Amino acid sequence: MERQKDSKRKSLLFRAYIWKSKITWRIAVAIFITLFVMQSLFIGAFLYKAEIDHSLQTHKALKNEIIASTVMDRMIKGDANPFFGEYGAGLNRVKHILGYKAYDITFELLRQEGDVNGLDASAFQDSMGYKKALAGEGYIDVLITPEDVNNLPFYIALRFDDAQWDKDIISALLEHAGLLFGLSLAATAIMLMFLGRWILVPTLFLSENLRKASLSPEKPEIEDYPYEANDEIGTAVVTVQSLIRQNADNINRIKSAAQDQIHKLAYYDTLTGLPNRILFLQKLAELGRAAVSDDGQIRRWAVITIDLDHFKDVNDTMGHNIGDAILRGVGKRLASALPDTAVVARTGEDEYAITVPMVTSITNAKEIGERVQGVIRNEPFKVFNENFQIRCSIGVATYPDDASDPEQVLKNADIALNRAKEDGRDTIREYVEDFDRAVQLRFQMLRDLRDALEEEQLALHFQPQLDLQSGKVIGAEALLRWWRPDDSEKGGTYISPGLFVPIAEQSGLIVPIGEFVLRNACRTAKTWHDKGHMVRIAVNVSGAQFHQSDVVALTKEVLEETGIEPHYLELEVTESVFMDDVEFTIETLMKLNNLGVELAIDDFGTGYSSLSYLRQFPIDRLKIDQSFIRNALKDEDDAAITKTIISLGHSLNLKVIAEGVEELEHEEFLLKEGCDEVQGYRYSRPVPPDQVMEFFENYTGDLDYFKKKA
Repeated sequence: MERQKDSKRKSLLFRAYIWKSKITWRIAVAIFITLFVMQSLFIGAFLYKAEIDHSLQTHKALKNEIIASTVMDRMIKGDANPFFGEYGAGLNRVKHILGYKAYDITFELLRQEGDVNGLDASAFQDSMGYKKALAGEGYIDVLITPEDVNNLPFYIALRFDDAQWDKDIISALLEHAGLLFGLSLAATAIMLMFLGRWILVPTLFLSENLRKASLSPEKPEIEDYPYEANDEIGTAVVTVQSLIRQNADNINRIKSAAQDQIHKLAYYDTLTGLPNRILFLQKLAELGRAAVSDDGQIRRWAVITIDLDHFKDVNDTMGHNIGDAILRGVGKRLASALPDTAVVARTGEDEYAITVPMVTSITNAKEIGERVQGVIRNEPFKVFNENFQIRCSIGVATYPDDASDPEQVLKNADIALNRAKEDGRDTIREYVEDFDRAVQLRFQMLRDLRDALEEEQLALHFQPQLDLQSGKVIGAEALLRWWRPDDSEKGGTYISPGLFVPIAEQSGLIVPIGEFVLRNACRTAKTWHDKGHMVRIAVNVSGAQFHQSDVVALTKEVLEETGIEPHYLELEVTESVFMDDVEFTIETLMKLNNLGVELAIDDFGTGYSSLSYLRQFPIDRLKIDQSFIRNALKDEDDAAITKTIISLGHSLNLKVIAEGVEELEHEEFLLKEGCDEVQGYRYSRPVPPDQVMEFFENYTGDLDYFKKKA
């Protein structure tokens, strides 16, 4: 019962609501105009017929009056002209007569009286005989024929006053217009009543539901249909309501699934399914908020950060599918080997982080680090029937011992991890404050290095290169030096390239520094050439400069700017840089080769090179790393490596240059093995440009010069 009342109330509301809608008024106006026009046409046709009937009735009335008149009496008595004299004039006094014309049977005019302008018996004649009446402006002309008056031989054309008829017509029109308007309104209301029930109310109900659904598609506040769905429109309304609710359900399901997916993408690593760095930090924050136990004791927990050693080499040599499989395997091992209370996350390409509560069975965080190291290194990872032995570097920090802020604990663990990598990798380092101070010093050095570049504190020294067979000076390598001013007696000190170059490479500052080196080295070489010392200049190109800048465009620009011949410029790049992106490396080296510059692989033998790729590189020279030369006389392995590199270079038609030649025995060993070129302290330390010029001018071109000098 309550539902019926509610349905009835909603029905009444919608019936009232239809009069507020535009479509209702449009339909009402269309119906009203249609009915009014149709009825007007009908009334017009009716009045036209009434006018004709009025003319006929007038004709009949006049005929009766004429028959009853004295003129008719005289006609019956046989007078030749019964209209003559006062009798004819008496006819003009018949009611409503304005004038007349009387004719005999031959249409000879017998008499006329009154208003007869345009009145003529012949005007009534047409193909069908004679018309009985003609309407004019304010009058009606009527023809009386012999047949109308007992076949007497006369025709009478009379003009009848129609003014009263017009008044009657106007009155009738006004009366009909009011009636017509009322009927049209009534018919419109009746039609809207049915249209409203069958069409308008359902349509407006549907429109209102769609409006509400558009405002809130997820939770549409739509009403139930107040009528039975017993016709096509009702069925359509109910169907649309069902679709609206289905759409809301679908949106909510999709939104829920999307939110789950977004949450998963935002907080979990897609490869391993482990929490990512963002979620790991949140977990650390939660642990920090719950650090104090119910008994007031501070809970301790360890944070372990892990970096897989040289994992990039695995990706580059074996492919990313192998690397991804190993990364997943590491994640599974860590998750299964640690207690349920541990949180294991993948925080970088080959980096993981772990936090574990410190319980009574674990005395310190380093124990957890050792357990993690054992999990990774004790058993090889088997992928596609191949075994891969993975090593890792580990950093360890403890909350709240190393920091009271959970996020800072993670940073401290990262600092310890970096120290583990710097100390040779495959090791564990616990965080100590000295590590943090080292990081601060690193940042300070980076800021000072930026200032040094802007304030021109950087300079180039050069170390001569000699042909081992002829003793001739053939080139010089440009080496970067940094004189940092201070308050000491000397006014400053030289900073070792081993300290600031790695920082410049990690920060990307090496790119503008490398441009500085290339420009100044070529300018210096041009001054040597202008003075007759035609030697090449060797410039080191860092990995960041090779990949992050357009080294080809820069080289071309510097050559054009300084004016040196391209073959007097040699660019040295380490082999590890070559292997980062082989296709890009080959393309870049080809472009540099097309410029005419010479190319050398620096520190050859310290990294990994594929001979198949080496054959594709358009290089001119292999440079043996100085560590092999220094130990060649004492270490058979280093001596063997040096011999192999010389033999390999010659087999590929490449020149071989050895750096780090410090003693005569080194020179003799290299000369015996057929090395082409040398450089080192035996011949000259890296010196400023003016001292290099002195070396060029004083050197005799004979290697015995250095024996005497020693």
